[in-house]
Amino acid sequence: MKIDIGSRIFAVIDIGTNSIRLAVVRVEADQRFTILAQHREVVRLGEGEFETNQMTPEAIRRGALVCAKFAEVARGFGAEEIVALATSAAREAENREEFIERVREQADIEVRIISGVEEARLIWLGVSSGIDLQGRKALLIDIGGGSTEVIIGNEKEYLLLDSLKLGAIRLSNKFFPHTAAYTAEDFKLVQNHVRGVATQIQRRVAGVGFDIAMGSAGTITTLGDIISRMTGEAREGGRNLTFTQKDLRSVMEMLYRLPLEERRRVPGMDVNRADIILGGGAIILTLMEMFGIERMTVSERGLRDGILLDHLLKEEATRAQFEAVGVRKRSILQLARACNYEEEHALFTAKVALQIFDELRLLGEHSYGDAERELLEYGAITHDIGNFLSHSNHQKHAYYLVRNSDLLGFNDTEIDIIANVALYHRKGFPKKKHENLFSLNRFERRIVSVLAAILRVAEGIDRSHLGAVKDIRVTLNKHPRRFELTLFADSDCQMEIWGVENNRDLFEEMFGAPLTVHAEPLKSAP
Repeated sequence: MKIDIGSRIFAVIDIGTNSIRLAVVRVEADQRFTILAQHREVVRLGEGEFETNQMTPEAIRRGALVCAKFAEVARGFGAEEIVALATSAAREAENREEFIERVREQADIEVRIISGVEEARLIWLGVSSGIDLQGRKALLIDIGGGSTEVIIGNEKEYLLLDSLKLGAIRLSNKFFPHTAAYTAEDFKLVQNHVRGVATQIQRRVAGVGFDIAMGSAGTITTLGDIISRMTGEAREGGRNLTFTQKDLRSVMEMLYRLPLEERRRVPGMDVNRADIILGGGAIILTLMEMFGIERMTVSERGLRDGILLDHLLKEEATRAQFEAVGVRKRSILQLARACNYEEEHALFTAKVALQIFDELRLLGEHSYGDAERELLEYGAITHDIGNFLSHSNHQKHAYYLVRNSDLLGFNDTEIDIIANVALYHRKGFPKKKHENLFSLNRFERRIVSVLAAILRVAEGIDRSHLGAVKDIRVTLNKHPRRFELTLFADSDCQMEIWGVENNRDLFEEMFGAPLTVHAEPLKSAP
């Protein structure tokens, strides 16, 4: 595999109580990073441990074997460093040194065992890096096999970190050891246990407060999938999955009444999690009741993402870049760079598009604000990424890439708008009958049309991809109504004039007046 000069590769292994996860990452010289591989294996490292405080020989064997296989994969990609962190199962086991030594012998890596609070910090780092909090406080609940982490934070810092000895495997082994169905009384007994353990954290959560609630890790993801199938609210790609306390209670009442084999066949169920879903479900339902959470959003990110980011942020350049750019723009730029976009042209086009947007707003030609302006910028940055697949119809490829990428911090509607703005940057008029616009309402379709019209003109202004135009000005003559676009340049820009003239059709349609364009020397720019 060819590696760019200046890049390096490292790997992260998250050794959890239920699963072991691997991520192999390439970091470029400019601090961009690309995930090369991700794997997960269910090992049940904590199986049978919490009653004896001993990892079983079989669990140690399984865990060491998977670590060795993951280390082999990482080195196959050229990883120079492998960071391995272990959580609850290893943390509480009296024979943890036996496991660490076994991994050292078989995988030639050093396992570091982290505390519950450090685990909570890393989980918050991983999850919060993928959401746009916009001044809000978020409560995050992460249910692992042996522990549950509860965190409250804002966009700058965490405000509360705690780790509870409540986990899907821990409680399932204790309260749901059989494959038969259970009763409401059985389930209530587990909930009472959770309340007893979480009483102190309940008071702290109430004292700090929160605006939104999120959940992460396999138990909550699985329950979210089951609920979405039952309610018909499944989202494409699993983005922005949410569920209510009421829906979760109904699902849990259904699940504990089913024997294990039937539980495995429930739509949305992860078959490897069916035997521990009751313990995990009891935790999340009880905590939602205790904290007053009516609706929870599912996050696909977690501890592994936090370990990765924590390692990257140890370097000053990466930390400065991370702090300077918000999660949404960071996600857009990562997609564009992964598609080898033409950076200078994309950023120039975005700058010009935003200038046109601002001048039209000053002229009173639209009433859109910062939210739409931001979507225009991201549509401009990604408008040509389809060239990564093929220049022919690259606008359609750009739509596909944006629509189907795991962009962080966005909701489905925002991603739809960005993808469609990129789609219509070249030709065609957005119409209600177009399949790609079905999920947008009338107001959202108009946003697409207006932003695409502006982007189409901005694209024409850099027709040569040389950045020849140094400044622009948009004016409006009212009698007769006509827009005038002045291009200021210190060199010939006839190609740019042609570019605008060939791309002004949608603009004229949306703003109801012809658009003329001419060039003037840069020294005459206002």
